[in-house]
Amino acid sequence: MINGELIMNNLTDRLSKCYASAIHDVLREKGYGNCVLPPEIQALEKGQKIFGEIFTISGHIDKTLSRHDSLLLWSQVLSRVPSEKVLVCQPNTHSVALMGELSARALMVKGTRGYLMDGHCRDVEEILKANFPVFCRLSTAADIVERWKYDKLGEPITIGTVTICSGDYLIADMDGAVVIPKDVVEEVITDTEKVMNTESEMRNEILKGMDPEEAYLKYRKF
Repeated sequence: MINGELIMNNLTDRLSKCYASAIHDVLREKGYGNCVLPPEIQALEKGQKIFGEIFTISGHIDKTLSRHDSLLLWSQVLSRVPSEKVLVCQPNTHSVALMGELSARALMVKGTRGYLMDGHCRDVEEILKANFPVFCRLSTAADIVERWKYDKLGEPITIGTVTICSGDYLIADMDGAVVIPKDVVEEVITDTEKVMNTESEMRNEILKGMDPEEAYLKYRKF
């Protein structure tokens, strides 16, 4: 377990130095072109970034719930998700918020690396003050009380056209969110590091005046 945690932390640290567009390009070259989440899912604030191993959450609208039951079920989600993960939620609704300030604070205590959902957020100002990275579609004042419950934790979900499994990795920045299948995460990060080194060399050559066509023919990038 300790060795596994060290490997995970090393991969997460290396991924933190990458960016989503470069990760996408490497995945595309490897035949994993269906890896980008809908562009409508954006950071609450420009400059936020999420990276790390995914744990999934899914749920649905249920208007038969009492206030107590809906909040108890949500507190169970916050209690049961593992620490040090990126949480990715498919709420299967855009009518209520699936993240608020107190929930964000509770997750921060667990070391959660960030939260991405195919849905909405609330308490935006307070979440930003807490510096907890959240990617979502929009904000709404409507909460989950008497309206929503989780149905699965850690099971595969789909956002847009992308199937996401716990153990996959996510990188999300100003360019969008990209999912890396767990079976190829290390080689994708390694190849992305090589791509970024090549881009750095190419950037320096362009700034020195190299012709764009010549730069492309030398580095095969743009």
